[in-house]
Amino acid sequence: MTDDSDRHNSKMAKKKAARDKIMATKTDEKGLIIVHTGKGKGKSTAGFGMIFRCIAHQMPCAVVQFIKGGMSTGERDLIESRFGDICQFHTMGEGFTWETQDRDRDVAAARAAWEKAKTLIRDPANRMVLLDEINIALRYDYIPLEEVLSFLTTEKPEMTHVVMTGRNARDELIEIADLVTEMELVKHPFRAGIKAQIGVEF
Repeated sequence: MTDDSDRHNSKMAKKKAARDKIMATKTDEKGLIIVHTGKGKGKSTAGFGMIFRCIAHQMPCAVVQFIKGGMSTGERDLIESRFGDICQFHTMGEGFTWETQDRDRDVAAARAAWEKAKTLIRDPANRMVLLDEINIALRYDYIPLEEVLSFLTTEKPEMTHVVMTGRNARDELIEIADLVTEMELVKHPFRAGIKAQIGVEF
């Protein structure tokens, strides 16, 4: 064994010992408030990745889509056709705000989605509830921010995870969250004239 290998193995052994010591202190479990935000792609995709993990572990879960409308998507089609017994899926939006061009309708749809979300979160059988694009609804004041914050901090069951996606997450929401990830935009094919494509965007 070379000196380089000896040094590497010694360094890794020390790193493992330090890591094991840290991990030994992490013993608590709780239902997390999780926020995926930022201008980059992947916020909803990350949320659905967590939902599919729950499905794989036979953990009841649910999805409420706040903005996206009736357009068929791969994740919704798969969940409804194969996993509807363990994951409830509610598409409550009518499409992007620039498509509806009707604030009253958008507000009504968002409020209905929030009422459905509260019912699903209150049910302790649901281990995770994904609120897809709720950050957009909060940004445009379709739903009262204070009501959402109060509900999450006082009514969410202790072991229920709530995942909230959408760009421009409100600072107050970030403050109460346990896990926040910001997706950074580096490059996007849309800027090169490439449209949204099946399997990538939907």
